[in-house]
Amino acid sequence: MQDIRRNNVERFKGFGTLYDQNRPAAPTEVVEILNTYLGTKPRLVADVGCGTGLSSWIWLNEAERIIGVEPSDDMRAVAEAKWEAAGKPDHLRFVSGLSHELGLPDGSVDIVTCSQSFHWMEPASTLREFARVLRPGGIFAAYDCDWPPILDWQLEQAYQQLVAEADHQASSLEARENQAHKWSKEGHLQQISQSGLFRYVREIVFHHHETFDADRYVNLALSQGGLQTALKLGADELLTAAEEFRALANRIFDGQTRKVLFSYRMRLGII
Repeated sequence: MQDIRRNNVERFKGFGTLYDQNRPAAPTEVVEILNTYLGTKPRLVADVGCGTGLSSWIWLNEAERIIGVEPSDDMRAVAEAKWEAAGKPDHLRFVSGLSHELGLPDGSVDIVTCSQSFHWMEPASTLREFARVLRPGGIFAAYDCDWPPILDWQLEQAYQQLVAEADHQASSLEARENQAHKWSKEGHLQQISQSGLFRYVREIVFHHHETFDADRYVNLALSQGGLQTALKLGADELLTAAEEFRALANRIFDGQTRKVLFSYRMRLGII
């Protein structure tokens, strides 16, 4: 299990800036939904697997304290640079840590979130740790968007094909002992429910719009971990496929910006 955790952290090395500049911001609906269930302003939010902090900043004016927990030094460095540029707000901080050993006191957290990250965590040990640090009535929420975002069926199909080929190349080129492992997102709700740690469990679906141009749409695809892994392993033929994808995106966007729709699925449990 230690090897899997190490491999999963290593997967996100070397493309933190690309990730941060092109991934969608966490939707404000996340705050609205979770604060509704909590019934009060959270004293402490732990955003676990926070990456570059995109999912942490939405709590800046909505929680008394926020801790972004991220094991990847590369990803966390981007988060910390933005934190410094924003004047180092003292109620937000970013720390190194793993989901199964957060180093936080028992019953000290109101909300634990995992944005696009829970599928990289061993679920049983992670859920036990989340249940330990959450106070009675506290909430764990894993939320993920569907890939690719909704815009044009031909572009979406090309996105899927590019990412699928990248995943195939990464799997073929990476030694088995170095491969990352992810758990199915479709299993999140069942894992939370079957853990027996939460008294209420449900799934919530919502949507979020962002404005994209062709470059950002292409870079969003390039920020997928499988594609970055394949490129690092020498799958240079993907560069040709990526340029073909870029040409298609340029034709479809035609020099314009367009609204892109992200569909989200939140799986939550209440202690």
